[in-house]
Amino acid sequence: MSEKKFDIAIIGAGPGGYVAAIKAAQAGKKVALIDKSHLGGTCLNVGCIPTKTLLSNATLYHKMKMAKEYGINTGELSVDYGQMKNRKDSVVKKLRGGIEGLLKANKVTLFSGHAKFVSPKEIKVGEEQLIKFDKAIIATGSEPVDIPAFPCDHKNILNSTSILELTEIPKTLAVIGGGYIGCEFASLFAELGTKVTIVEALPQIVALQGEQISKVLHDALVKRGIEILTDTMVESIDQGLKLNLKGGKTLEAEKALVSVGRRVVSENIGLDRAGVAINKMGMIEVNHQMETNVPGIYAIGDVTGIAMLAHVASHQGIVAATNATGGSAQMHYHAVPAVIFTTPEIAMVGMTLEEAKKAGYQAKVGQFPFLALGKSQASLDTEGFAQIVIDEKTGQILGAQVVGHEASALIGEMAIAIQNELTTDCVIDTIHPHPTITEGWLEAALLANGTPIHLPPKR
Repeated sequence: MSEKKFDIAIIGAGPGGYVAAIKAAQAGKKVALIDKSHLGGTCLNVGCIPTKTLLSNATLYHKMKMAKEYGINTGELSVDYGQMKNRKDSVVKKLRGGIEGLLKANKVTLFSGHAKFVSPKEIKVGEEQLIKFDKAIIATGSEPVDIPAFPCDHKNILNSTSILELTEIPKTLAVIGGGYIGCEFASLFAELGTKVTIVEALPQIVALQGEQISKVLHDALVKRGIEILTDTMVESIDQGLKLNLKGGKTLEAEKALVSVGRRVVSENIGLDRAGVAINKMGMIEVNHQMETNVPGIYAIGDVTGIAMLAHVASHQGIVAATNATGGSAQMHYHAVPAVIFTTPEIAMVGMTLEEAKKAGYQAKVGQFPFLALGKSQASLDTEGFAQIVIDEKTGQILGAQVVGHEASALIGEMAIAIQNELTTDCVIDTIHPHPTITEGWLEAALLANGTPIHLPPKR
């Protein structure tokens, strides 16, 4: 067996893993990056990037169907979903190649194969390679949850990975699970003409995002023809694609998407040999420096179970690599932005109004509708609003939610504001360009302060 020695060994080449590798290499360390699959992990290959590529196709199709409202005459529109899939695959391949180039430019050594700790200072890759290290970073990610009652054959009963391999648009689709992943796929296929039904066991969809966001998204999806069954349990799925619902009802569909969550990948990587502790859910426990209970071994990304978001994993990778290379950094989670890429887009950061009140703040909101913005009217994107949650005593911005066109881009301003403990006066005193959708934050801040300009004051 061949042996090599590295300063830092990283298991997992997802967004957290490869960012940590680059950061550590830039600090002058000799770095090994090990992965048994493709560079970029779930996010690039079967998550964020492919789904958002397909959703961008659907967004353009939606706009083209509105062409007459813009005074533009078009012929009959049609969708070539096979070509959409090819474009998705091309984008993934291009970005994967970009990551490989960055790693090579930073002199990171790549290893392909299954990695497993054999001691707190050694990792075996396959059966031929032994890597000795001073520090290690675990970034093994997560995978779709398998439910025995819903056996995925990846042809008709699909999970969030295999649904990306479809080459034709299904006529009907049952989505089991109304979390953000299920809602994004529902939004995608409904826009392309599929009759979609979401089946959710809880009283509301996207329950983790709070009651307000849940209701807004529920109404928006129903408006677009999606049927939503809440408080409804799926007991089993027949291979003929008949969903047996609790209470004796059934639902038939051409395809079914099982989207009931993800589980961390912490098994079979030798954590016991390294002495690394996990909790009852299999998640690796870390401190704010992303270090495990074993000094010099760090864990980042989904495997920690803290926040299963690619951008969180990337930042955790920077923090872990900084600490592993002699620096000092720690994670803060009070300003983590999250986006649901449905139609309309929904984004949020910080506290909801309910969370702020529960935390003891004298909280209030300022909400400004996009219908009242000139840019939104000009571009026919008037659905939604920008909302700021503040502490009425100090004016500090505690949270923000935005629903509508480009919500994913808009939320960044509020993430910076919350991370730096800014107040509504900071937003109001900042000149926002006109006409833009970002003016929604200015108007929401004015409303929160009780000094609205483009809406009448509340009486």
